[in-house]
Amino acid sequence: MRLIVFLAIIGVALAAKARFDNYQIHRLSVETEEQLKMLRQLEESNSGYMFWETPSNVNHQADIVVPPHKFDEFETLMNKFSIKSIKVTNNLQSLIDNEGVKRFASKYDFGWTDYYPLETIYEWMDLLAERNPNIVSVFDIGRSYEGRQIKGLKISYKANNPGIFIESNIHAREWVTSASATWIANELISSKDPAIRDLAENIDWYIVPILNPDGYVYTHTSNRMWRKTRQPSSSVCYGADPNRNFGHLWMTGGASSNGCSDTFAGKTAFSEPETAALRDFYSKISKNITSYIDFHSYSQLLMYPYGSTAGGRISNEQEHIEVGTAMQKKISERYGTQYKFGNIVTTIYVASGGSIDWVKGVEDTPFVFVYEFRDTGRYGFILPANQIVPNAQETMDSLIEMVKQARTKGYFKQGKN
Repeated sequence: MRLIVFLAIIGVALAAKARFDNYQIHRLSVETEEQLKMLRQLEESNSGYMFWETPSNVNHQADIVVPPHKFDEFETLMNKFSIKSIKVTNNLQSLIDNEGVKRFASKYDFGWTDYYPLETIYEWMDLLAERNPNIVSVFDIGRSYEGRQIKGLKISYKANNPGIFIESNIHAREWVTSASATWIANELISSKDPAIRDLAENIDWYIVPILNPDGYVYTHTSNRMWRKTRQPSSSVCYGADPNRNFGHLWMTGGASSNGCSDTFAGKTAFSEPETAALRDFYSKISKNITSYIDFHSYSQLLMYPYGSTAGGRISNEQEHIEVGTAMQKKISERYGTQYKFGNIVTTIYVASGGSIDWVKGVEDTPFVFVYEFRDTGRYGFILPANQIVPNAQETMDSLIEMVKQARTKGYFKQGKN
């Protein structure tokens, strides 16, 4: 009887998981203010469409997921507003089915040819610390809304090193970010490459692979396309966009006050336990951090703050331009992957309340960059697991270059920023 009940529970859980059979992905060219207004209204309306790329500016592209029952309506809208549309994918579910997920795995089997659930990643982090007790420690920055730990790794070979802080998977569906972050952590311990050994032994690394654990778990158990946190945002909707929830330039553009929107900024700045936890932890160590790196996907972009025009220009913008341009070039050298580089507003769109705006604007960390990883839309958020290592390798190349260039400007010196 117990077995039957157990199987019934499993069956219900599996049946409840969202599927996206025959959902299409279309890339839209936004060319007029009228088109932009309509698409923004569509996004805010909670009408069944999902935007992978938010409609933000004229002369900008927007990627939208169209469910089968909306095909006719979608075609009518595109014709009515003369919006050019290219179909990128016929069946979103087929991308998800072939993504490469290892749902049941031991921490001893952990690697970078598959994606893993939260508990396996956390167990592997603990194992890395157990095997390297004098170098690696696991820290806990706080708890998520649903009570999960938000765990990080500190990698430190000696005292008085300058620091680099890596934040990833703040958006739940961006799995390649945490996979790349854990790969980088492992390389800092195991690689024999002299350039990586230099970074490992002369810099302290703080790496938070999954800042949004509730959302990440939800993408594995219920809806692969979930982006936000899981705290109720209204009587019918859940979650805020944690990367619109930080308390610097909050709600000054590119964020929504609609609790059902994917870009809902939260009811107040730092309303989400996850962002408040990062704020409290980072404030204690920020004086020792030379560079804050924020991993996202997708679009192949490398950017620096601010995400809102209300912030003006950062104080050392020219240094960011010089260092970032060198990083952009280095990314392309291994596999030919082409990234676009620049300020957030001019490179992608206005997006206020992001973590890097707060890190730069409040904590004044010297170098602050955000990556939008592979690809440019063929797979989008569903990047196949066989691209984890190449993505992480070219990212590591660019981090090596960042430190190299910043050192020429007097940063990353022992005992100082």
